[in-house]
Amino acid sequence: MTNTLKTILLAGALVSQVSLSANAQEDPLKGALENWFNLSYSQDNVYGVGTEQAYKEVLKGKKSKKVVVAVIDSGIDIDHEDLKSVIWVNPKEIAGNGVDDDKNGYIDDVNGWNFIGGEGGTFVNEENLEVARMYGTLSKKYAGKDESDIAKSDKKEYKLWLEVKESFETGFAEAQENLERYDFLLHQFNRGKALFMAYFDLESEEELLGALETLKTEDETLTRMSGMVAGMLSRGVSADRIQEGVDYFKDQVEYNYNPDLNTREIVGDDIDNKKQKIYGNNGVTGPDALHGTHVAGIIGAARGNNLGIEGVADNVEIMVIRAVPNGDERDKDVANAIRYAVDNGARVINMSFGKPFSPYKSDVDAAVKYADSKGVLLIHAAGNDNKNTDVERNFPKDKYLKGGSARNWIEVGASTWHIDETLPATFSNYAKKNVDLFAPGYNIYSTVPGSEYQALNGTSMASPVVAGCAAVLMSYYPNLSGATVKKILMKTVTPLKSKEVFKPGYESLEEGEEPETVKFGTLSITGGVINLYEACKYAEKISK
Repeated sequence: MTNTLKTILLAGALVSQVSLSANAQEDPLKGALENWFNLSYSQDNVYGVGTEQAYKEVLKGKKSKKVVVAVIDSGIDIDHEDLKSVIWVNPKEIAGNGVDDDKNGYIDDVNGWNFIGGEGGTFVNEENLEVARMYGTLSKKYAGKDESDIAKSDKKEYKLWLEVKESFETGFAEAQENLERYDFLLHQFNRGKALFMAYFDLESEEELLGALETLKTEDETLTRMSGMVAGMLSRGVSADRIQEGVDYFKDQVEYNYNPDLNTREIVGDDIDNKKQKIYGNNGVTGPDALHGTHVAGIIGAARGNNLGIEGVADNVEIMVIRAVPNGDERDKDVANAIRYAVDNGARVINMSFGKPFSPYKSDVDAAVKYADSKGVLLIHAAGNDNKNTDVERNFPKDKYLKGGSARNWIEVGASTWHIDETLPATFSNYAKKNVDLFAPGYNIYSTVPGSEYQALNGTSMASPVVAGCAAVLMSYYPNLSGATVKKILMKTVTPLKSKEVFKPGYESLEEGEEPETVKFGTLSITGGVINLYEACKYAEKISK
């Protein structure tokens, strides 16, 4: 979860806004640009995926078949006005009768399953990171030991311990520093706001910014304080927003980097029993469904209903599988979530989550191979750390521990609506060998809980764009396997290999630093942005 879910929602969307050194991003959400990811370069001058063009020019009048897309995520608001008509309903299960009607082992799994839930409708919300869990386990064996003390058979594990130790201690220290920083920032902002509200005798915060612009004083302390408050207000930052930052880093310190946190007491399973598949509950919404709801809307929010947004796919059902907490997902849950999706009819699985360590990757590998054997396509978000995943850790991934790669896997980087050097999103991970293609993942407007809508950034948003495209191909060309759909989507990208762009990370440079310019083709295997219009044309061609 750390690099795809909470990090991009808060550290990207919130922290960059409350930072004193951050620049406010422009808001492109005007008119048709709320739907920009469905537009096309040839007609709209943005690198969208050509969804509308595909429906108008290639798919018009064609029959389609319902496709089930599983969303393994934080949960989904199944009652959202723009989603409730497309939520998967298990046809063999009778809701609320407490009986496993379809004999699949999961009682009352009407809309999906929650692998991080417990008895009585309880659930896991805050969770520690995988690095914290591994730190807690490995420290008992290696803490305080020198390499010369380690048996030859343990050398490999000891090397892993050193990596885990460094990652954990660095991350924990940064979380503590950021918590102190935001605590201080909140205190200073509230102090300054109260001072100037009283000074100008104001009752409304809306008037404060204009009043501060008229302030004339030779007092350096007042000048600094007024500049800080004015700067924050001008970027739309409030005390509540800063408090969100405080809460985020407090959660990191108390939960994410807590090696002793044991949430499986809630779930009630044996976490060491990798063969155990039946656990959890049917509470698929969970306590924090913002991320999963946003992902689901991108894939298949009802089209043509004059509500909210238009999802990419027009004939899908969204199967809800909750396995991603506010912390790192566990390999056991991911593997079982994939198997559940496959066994219950999903043809596409979206996975907008990730982490740098995967201690039980072999279990996930087995589930991926199982999905491949059933023709199911897996779409995975590449992550939001602007790192090269050819050289840095990022899981889950399509490379098997025992060699070879999954042919039914698409790894997705995030692109923006811009047509200049900032085409790749500044936060997006990239890799010449480990990222397949890019898709819109910047300022993506979609569904959020409570029948509301919001724009978010992340490869978490790019992945469901691709999942939606895959679902469209499988819907209108139902004989295509997952592996074939992958080949088509990669073959028909908008080709941008030679385009000069800024390497991701360009917005986090120090003042005076120049962004590194690279060929877009060096950031992924295809060097392109997914293009549903061209993919449909190609599928139409080969289907004849």
